[in-house]
Amino acid sequence: MAVAGEAVAPPPGIAGFVQSPAGRNVLLSLGIAAALGLIVAGWLWTQQPEYRVLFSNFSDRDGGAIVASLQQLNIPYKFAEGGGAILVPANQVYDARLKLASQGLPKGGNVGFEIMENQKLGVSQFLEQVNYQRALEGELASSIQSLAAVQAARVHLALPKASVFMREQQKPTASVLLNLSPGRSLDEQQVSAIVHLVASSVPDLSAKNVTVVDQAGDLLSSSEKMAGTNGLDPAQLKYVQELQHNIATRVESIIVPIVGANNVRAEATADVDFSHTEQAAETYKPNQPPNEAAVRSLQTSETAGGSPNNATGIPGALTNQPPAPATAPINAAPAAAAPAPSSAGNTHKDSTVNYEVDKTIRYMQQPMGGLKRLSVAVVVNYKHEIDKAGKVTVRPLSDDEKTQITNLVKEAMGYNKDRGDTLNVVNSAFAGPDSIAEPIPIWKRPDDMIELAKEYGKWLLYIIVAFWFYRTFVRPMINKLKKSIDPTAEHEHVGEEGDEDAIVDLSTQHEVEPMGNAVRTYQDNLDAAKELARQDPKVVANIVKAWVGGANE
Repeated sequence: MAVAGEAVAPPPGIAGFVQSPAGRNVLLSLGIAAALGLIVAGWLWTQQPEYRVLFSNFSDRDGGAIVASLQQLNIPYKFAEGGGAILVPANQVYDARLKLASQGLPKGGNVGFEIMENQKLGVSQFLEQVNYQRALEGELASSIQSLAAVQAARVHLALPKASVFMREQQKPTASVLLNLSPGRSLDEQQVSAIVHLVASSVPDLSAKNVTVVDQAGDLLSSSEKMAGTNGLDPAQLKYVQELQHNIATRVESIIVPIVGANNVRAEATADVDFSHTEQAAETYKPNQPPNEAAVRSLQTSETAGGSPNNATGIPGALTNQPPAPATAPINAAPAAAAPAPSSAGNTHKDSTVNYEVDKTIRYMQQPMGGLKRLSVAVVVNYKHEIDKAGKVTVRPLSDDEKTQITNLVKEAMGYNKDRGDTLNVVNSAFAGPDSIAEPIPIWKRPDDMIELAKEYGKWLLYIIVAFWFYRTFVRPMINKLKKSIDPTAEHEHVGEEGDEDAIVDLSTQHEVEPMGNAVRTYQDNLDAAKELARQDPKVVANIVKAWVGGANE
């Protein structure tokens, strides 16, 4: 049996290198590196991004262009559904779509006017007309697909043959089928834009002959939808809404500095007249006295002529005197009338006066969008005040304060009594915040439970693998490194669970075993320890002292 203090040479080869201090350090370094690599790999595995569909159902040409652009943009991608869809990380889907849209991708598989470039010699007129119609439909579909909410579009044109007879002429018609993006919709103004785009691209095609349908079969171009409510188009409805919103905003902005934020609410209703009126009126005044009327023209004519009559009557001086006033008795019979003296000649006078006719001509044109009536309702919260003790008290507004707010609102809204405007200001306490709805338990949300189980399952599997790797590789290497560094640790505990600790001389492990005794038993180790204690008790005392010191630490 070798002495405990003697050094035992390690066996040659790989086993000797592993048992040497340098080999142990190398193995420890490799174990630490493997542990760090496992930790980094587990973290990267848990942080693996979720992939979403970027584009699907695209042509081969568009697919190649999209992949090339993604490679230039350094965006990772995958193929799914047998190459029919391109997947990118979920947090880069919209960014990638915007960047590819700026490059005009995907271009789509619509056939445009490039089909006219491959015309063959001897093509019939009918085939030329069909190719032209296909090209026009493809160009219109590509233009409609450029809208953000439209994912795909198809256009069908019905172009009748031209005829020299007016009664046989027919107007062209068009049908548009839209495939909208998920979660997107078109408003009436956008549908009207598509209708007018198609109508303007085809000769003699009116907007009323264009039909727009979405992928769900809903008719989007109906006259009721495009005209809006009450016969108003979307632009008029938008004007009314903006007018009402602006009035309510002006009212709230002028009252907020007085009552504070979130203490006033205002709503306005505007009655707008969109009728376009033109009026022409011609009125005549009644006849006026001549001295007040304006003379337009005056014409006077006088004619005198003829021979004088012979003198009649009694000759003498009485003939040249004027006759005496006539008197007639009441009951007397009327006397015979004396013959009137004849004039010396005939005189004729004519006078014609034309007065101006008094009339008024008025042309009146009323513009569209005139405000007929305005109604505003304002609710003001009770006033909050802080007393000297720091307590907040709530009180209603006084009459003077309400009058002041009413006057300010009238000025802000442009109140006009002659127009029939109305205003109602109410002072009332505001109700508290609405009760928050109770969240739905997670066990009632199966989708969320599955996602949560996946997330926690990743971390749990990662922890289990890391713990197994630590117990299997890292911990034994650390123990061996400690033993190689501590020179006093020459003995170790051996034996199975439930057995007593046996002191083993580390130096005896390298002794050459006798023939037939290749494996040392527990009794052999115990005998060797007893023999060592009898021969060199000092060494055993140092070992026990080292054990006690390690236990105290």
